[in-house]
Amino acid sequence: MQNIVGRALLLGGCAVLLSACQHTQRALDTVNIYTAPKPVTNTNIQIYCTGTENCEFERINRTEIVNESTHLVNHDAIQKGYIRLKPKLTTLQANSIYLTVPAGQNEVVIRFYPISKDRAEKITVIHKFMAGHTYTFNMYRARSRGTGSLLNVSAPDPLCVALLDDKRTVRRFCKPYNVLTGLGEFAEQKTIF
Repeated sequence: MQNIVGRALLLGGCAVLLSACQHTQRALDTVNIYTAPKPVTNTNIQIYCTGTENCEFERINRTEIVNESTHLVNHDAIQKGYIRLKPKLTTLQANSIYLTVPAGQNEVVIRFYPISKDRAEKITVIHKFMAGHTYTFNMYRARSRGTGSLLNVSAPDPLCVALLDDKRTVRRFCKPYNVLTGLGEFAEQKTIF
C-alpha cells in the first residue's frame, strides 16, 4: 500500500514539475525581452497584430519569432531585439508582443487564431516597410449582406487582413470561403486610397 501511494505521489510531483516548465520558460523569456538590447528607433519599424483573441508572429525573413508547436518565443529573436512587450503588459500572454525590426523589404509570416487556439490562419506578406512607421496587421471578417441561392448566402463571410501604416490601410488580403472545397487562400484585394 505504501509503495502504491509513493508511486502516485512521485507521478503527481513529476506532472506538476513538467507543467511548471513551460510557465518557467515564459517567465525567463519575459525577463530576456526586458533586458534585450533596445533597437535604434529612427531606422526601425514596429509591427503589431490585432483583431483576434490571439495572433503570433511566426517569422520575419528567416528569423523565427514564435515556434508553431511550442508557442514559445525564439531566443535569437530576443537577442536581436526584435521582440518587445506591449506597454503595461508584464508577461507573455495572447497578443502581448510586437516586433521592432529594421526598415526595408521584409517577409512577415503571422498566425491568427480567429476561432480557437487549435486552428491557425497563416498569412505571408512581403512589404517594403518605411523607417519610423508603425504597422498593424488587423484581421477581421468582411461582413456582407448577400442575396442569391441559399448555398451562397449560408457560406461564412471571408476572413480579411488589413495592413495599416500608421492607421491608414495600405494593403488588404481576403480569404474567401470556397463552398465546394471549404478551403481558400489569402489574396490581395484592391485598396482604394
